[in-house]
Amino acid sequence: MDHDVQPGGRRARRAAALAGALLTSALWQVPAQAQTLADDYWINLQAYYPKVDTKVRATANTQSAIGTDIDMERDLALDRNEVVPAVSLGSRLGKVIVGADFFRLERSGEIGIARDIVFDGTTYPASASIGSSFESDVYRFTVGYAFVQKPDLEIGAALGLHATDFRISLSGEAVIGNDAVQATTRVKKVFAPLPTVGLFGTWQVAPRLEASGRVDYLSLKIKDYDGKLVNVQAGLNYRVLDHLALGVAYRYVDYRLGIEKDAWNGRVRYKMNGPALVLQASF
Repeated sequence: MDHDVQPGGRRARRAAALAGALLTSALWQVPAQAQTLADDYWINLQAYYPKVDTKVRATANTQSAIGTDIDMERDLALDRNEVVPAVSLGSRLGKVIVGADFFRLERSGEIGIARDIVFDGTTYPASASIGSSFESDVYRFTVGYAFVQKPDLEIGAALGLHATDFRISLSGEAVIGNDAVQATTRVKKVFAPLPTVGLFGTWQVAPRLEASGRVDYLSLKIKDYDGKLVNVQAGLNYRVLDHLALGVAYRYVDYRLGIEKDAWNGRVRYKMNGPALVLQASF
């Protein structure tokens, strides 16, 4: 199993520590006269514009060839920047806060590769024209408890489930074992539900201005999967109407998944970070 430690991991830990510090410091900075966090149900729509970095490897257990570490953007010409729609739902039930998120990342590309690439026991030789795609559906469910709940401030901790459905494919002229070059498509799919722990907070900065943030974390091995996740989000919403707000947000995701299954083993890692425009309705 791979345990790669890169500078991005240190940046993620620093970001998580900073977000936690901001949540804690908010306790001491609440204005005396502020508007109530009155709405208990909300739906949040985002146009998320992240920079994406994706690395994968797939080794077929029936083959001796070790899979190549593939940088999907550099090696296979997938776009680094995408507009990603995202939706979030939430409800406050007293001190219990429940939430659900969904977003989908889907990209494809085609390029003449500069080096041999081994993927799932198949060798795509240098200079071959390769089509590829990377798709992921990301679902996040959380149940939290607000251990601080004031008219203008809420801070709590949450347990969650971060589930990701991956589909990775490569297609082009390839060599399988000792066979001649032929058109070949290889597809790998995996669904990985992994638990998380986190902190969240919402602060009424001014009568119509609300700041929020959350940190979710995971580092755990479960059966066939060895996962690590850091998810950091921060946002600022302005209520243009009593139950409608416009805002901006920033999200950082560092996701690593090692896989050891009968059919194949390998890893998937992607990092996304960037801003989002937000439309939120609440009642």
